[in-house]
Amino acid sequence: MLAGIGIIVGAYLFGSLPYTVALARAYGLDPLQEEDLHIALWRKIGILEGASGVGVDLTKGVVVILVGFGFGLPIAIVALSGVAVVVGQMWPVFTHFDGEKGNTIGMAVLAILLLAYQAYPVLLSFIPMAIGGGMRLVSALYSRKGAVKERIRFHATADPVALGLPVGMIIGFAVAPLISWLSGQLSAITLSLLLVFLAILVRRLTADLGVDLKDFQDIKLVMLNRLLFDCSYLRRA
Repeated sequence: MLAGIGIIVGAYLFGSLPYTVALARAYGLDPLQEEDLHIALWRKIGILEGASGVGVDLTKGVVVILVGFGFGLPIAIVALSGVAVVVGQMWPVFTHFDGEKGNTIGMAVLAILLLAYQAYPVLLSFIPMAIGGGMRLVSALYSRKGAVKERIRFHATADPVALGLPVGMIIGFAVAPLISWLSGQLSAITLSLLLVFLAILVRRLTADLGVDLKDFQDIKLVMLNRLLFDCSYLRRA
């Protein structure tokens, strides 16, 4: 029991490691002034640095699941450690519990957990995520604004096609536990997928919420933008 708790706590601390914060500061960016550090790395530093941030998040999610699975730990411990690493990335102890949105690391945890325990039907939840990603890429490549190198950098946009990405992400995370339950997967997997979805949902709705509510009176519109688009740049849309 204590070993399991230690592994879950260790997963949380591993997820809390502030790679993107350290990278941003190394290049002179103030993390407190950026709404999304991944976007800031892509836009203000470079594609390679932005990609490294994504790669580290993916690695965190993959490593935690593979370690637990490789050592033959109970599936409940492995699944909860996956949830813990996602929570650590969103509410990291090392940066005053103010981290990232959890989408990338959440995808990694879902993918490896489902593959490790052969919960293949649940992989269907990646379809809306893939569609959203494809829409974002198409929007970038076929836009007439700026060079291709600039267009493929992630940035806030009101392009309805590009907005398919955050919508696809939240749909994918939402349907994963439902598909798991309907396809008869292990309860530990279904519960962990539900917890990941709830954590990502809470982070979307609450990250820097006070700033939005101070500037805008339409609470329903603010919350809708956060829910669907994972940010507040469409606040007046």
